[in-house]
Amino acid sequence: MTETDARPLHGLRVLDFSTTIAGPHCSRLLADMGADVVKVESPEGDLMRSRPVQRDGAGTMFGQLNAGKRSIVLDLKKPEAIAAVKKLVKTVDIVLENYRPGVMKRLGLDYPELAKINPRIIYGAISGYGQTGPAADRPAYAPVIHASTGYDMAHLFYQQGRERPDNCGIFVADYASGAYAMGGILAALHQRHVTGKGQMVDVSMFETLVGMLLGEVNRAQFDFEMPSRPMYGPVEAKDGYVMLATASERTFQDMATAAGRRDWLTDPRFEKYADRRMNWAEFVDEFEAWSKTLTVQECVTVLEKHGVPCSPYLTVTEALQDPQVKHRGSLCTIEDSAGSYKSPAPPFRFSGSALQSGPKVAGLGEHTNSVLAEAGLSDSEIKALVK
Repeated sequence: MTETDARPLHGLRVLDFSTTIAGPHCSRLLADMGADVVKVESPEGDLMRSRPVQRDGAGTMFGQLNAGKRSIVLDLKKPEAIAAVKKLVKTVDIVLENYRPGVMKRLGLDYPELAKINPRIIYGAISGYGQTGPAADRPAYAPVIHASTGYDMAHLFYQQGRERPDNCGIFVADYASGAYAMGGILAALHQRHVTGKGQMVDVSMFETLVGMLLGEVNRAQFDFEMPSRPMYGPVEAKDGYVMLATASERTFQDMATAAGRRDWLTDPRFEKYADRRMNWAEFVDEFEAWSKTLTVQECVTVLEKHGVPCSPYLTVTEALQDPQVKHRGSLCTIEDSAGSYKSPAPPFRFSGSALQSGPKVAGLGEHTNSVLAEAGLSDSEIKALVK
């Protein structure tokens, strides 16, 4: 058995209609674990192909999200293309899409229709607000979900002295919902081993992000006194800032020892967690009287010596140079028509199975002929579709 064959999802086939980020992130992870992912693109291609960073017409973000997949082009406005999809569905285990609810039904490619053709398929659908309900038809991208869930206002609450919500450039809702979709799909596959039947996995980006608001969802339901200052934020050093997390009593004790302030452990303002939390602004003022005498690196060195979780604030460039990245193989090499570059590998490893990211990024429609031939279409049918 080759390393590629040893991957945990070897032998599974995915027909991937998804675009942009959430769905492609999900199917990229499936591909990394060995699934044969066939990406269905419109004649214009996934819009991420045109997004920066561009090198000789090849987009690196598209490559990161779609490495290791095969690409076919089908114009789903044409009945011949719909007929081809229905032939392909007979050969696959998973269908993935992230259109607005109702689009696949209008095309005749929704779960009830495809399940008639292949009752064993797992049909993953990612949408802004879920497939049903009064908000199901609302259009949504990740920045809209960040606003509509309360996520942005919750984040703003922790930014003292600010009133304007942050701009959005990191699409948390997309990546989280893509990962949840993968989990749901794999659970449905496991159940198929028992029942022999597939099912639909309906993933809501809205519910994904609400599920991440641990403190906020609970505070929204009960009266709750807020501390004088958020407990997780930067502390100032001589030449910058340090983040440290004191989630446990042991960590607080270690931090007091590192700062040479064991008296904090018996100070009635800080001794008990409930009091410490409400007097956190006073505590940070006293802590910074110590930390401001040290450089960032000196402060981190002392805190780490005493087992306190902490970090300087790094740029992404600096973070990717951490020796841990090389040790873990956190970055893999992928290749597109413009050359090779680095991409994040999956954040998990298997003790008895291999992972392989990419390495190739398919050109638009590169595998149309071969994939359609595998589905049993004749040469004349394929020529008519790709004309």
